[in-house]
Amino acid sequence: MGIQVSDQIAIALKQHGIEVVFGIVGIPIVELAEKLAEHGVRFIACRNEQSCSYAASVYGYLTNKPGALLVVGGSGVVHALAGIHNAWVNKWPLLVIAGSTEDEYKGGFQELDQLRIVAPWTSFKGRLSLDNVNYMVYTAVKTAVLQHGVSYLDVPGRLINMDAVGPLASKPVDIQHVRSGPDSSRVQGAAKLLQDGRNILVVVGRGCAEYPGVVRSFLERYRLPFLPVPMAKGIVPDSHELNVNGCRSLALKRAEIVLVLGARLNWILHYGSAPKWNADATFIQVDRDPATLGHNNSSGVNYSVLSDVELFINAITAVLPQSWQYRGVDNEVLDKIRENGVKLQRKAQLTPGSPLNYHAVYSLLRKLIDDKNTILSAEGANTMDNSRLWFGTDYPKRRLDAGTGATMGLGVGYALSAKLANPDKFVVALEGDSAFGFSCMELETAVRNKVGLVVVVMNNGGIYHGNPGSGPVRTTDLSPECAYHLVGQGLGCNGVLIRTLDELKKEFPRALQNSMKSITTVLNVILEPGTQTNVSFGWQAKSNM
Repeated sequence: MGIQVSDQIAIALKQHGIEVVFGIVGIPIVELAEKLAEHGVRFIACRNEQSCSYAASVYGYLTNKPGALLVVGGSGVVHALAGIHNAWVNKWPLLVIAGSTEDEYKGGFQELDQLRIVAPWTSFKGRLSLDNVNYMVYTAVKTAVLQHGVSYLDVPGRLINMDAVGPLASKPVDIQHVRSGPDSSRVQGAAKLLQDGRNILVVVGRGCAEYPGVVRSFLERYRLPFLPVPMAKGIVPDSHELNVNGCRSLALKRAEIVLVLGARLNWILHYGSAPKWNADATFIQVDRDPATLGHNNSSGVNYSVLSDVELFINAITAVLPQSWQYRGVDNEVLDKIRENGVKLQRKAQLTPGSPLNYHAVYSLLRKLIDDKNTILSAEGANTMDNSRLWFGTDYPKRRLDAGTGATMGLGVGYALSAKLANPDKFVVALEGDSAFGFSCMELETAVRNKVGLVVVVMNNGGIYHGNPGSGPVRTTDLSPECAYHLVGQGLGCNGVLIRTLDELKKEFPRALQNSMKSITTVLNVILEPGTQTNVSFGWQAKSNM
């Protein structure tokens, strides 16, 4: 048998730097998955396209090259839209490949106009044919890299087993990000605003992730207070004296000049608007995406700078006077940071018994986690919100959460991807009990592929809060004390029920060590049901966030 199109696709992907593909096999892509493995591309066979697509999407962020996803057509593509949208909204590079039918308009096998379905969330989409395989793979990877977005390739089923036409990709292709520098007049304008004596705040976004040293040096040189968005934590150490995240609300209200580096003025930053922000604040947005500039910032659109973050910092450093420095963090802000820190510790100390609460559990886990060597994924309303308070980090790309799309169901997939991308790191998934239900079958994927994780299920028996009574079942209720540790055991993991801090203190370090032996552990932590109050959006409402 000669070289088939499936070989040609696999070789082209390998030559373009694709080393891991997440997917679920079925007709007609089984042979393609087998060829990927045959040609040295690791194929991670998952259990559900939704969590599989989330894993592929975050792999692009963690490795700074496209994640890759292979699914069947029809419903497989529909299910994968979750990860496609997740990559698109977070601006992460992702390559999606799906099987399709040639029997259009006849009710063909899994027939769906997949090119049209994926169109709103893709930067490139196309269908493979006998004579365009190498070109299409190149274009798809190039577009995903350069536009930080999603590319989609449709593979007709009959094509996969046909003999290849034309040459095979014979040389590695390393597509680098293209960086552009700022307009000098915009840099001059930004420098002038920074020096006019008003209160300054720098927002550090995910767009700074590749330049932690550059951003930190810039902030330190000019003594500029900064606030990281949640998944930008650690780009500059959270423990840094210039970090004002400990009194976020006060920092936003006091800010008059806001330099936004690689972040969007969306819901995470309250749209740059009062009452969360100072109504008279001027925003200087620096971003590589022109669509971001001026978004929710009509008054500051002419201060916006289209630029790579590092090149902007280099340019404004050349313009600012060498002797100029800002005054650092004001005493009022420092006092509030200390006050909030004391309040947080008190919350952990108030109810240390059983059943446990978020603060008691997180206070202990923070002491047991090696920050430098641990990647933490968190999802679930209270689980994630509280984790943002307790788990700072001094290292970039160590905190993963719901992101720009506020997406639930990604926790186990994210953890799986994080461990594959960083096999030398501990990976801990903090899962609300509701969130855990979206993707818990991927525990079997981790076990089968010998990917060691630590999964901590924060089990309060409900969404936001549980129901300790015997009244009617409410919309937020889940089964109380559900035995998620037994679910883990059934899927090949270690599973442990946790009711006390002493049990957690014993079992969590053991789970970490086992993860380095490719053993996954599920710790089912039973929490108090919580206060029966009206449900609110914590990120938008909490004053101490």
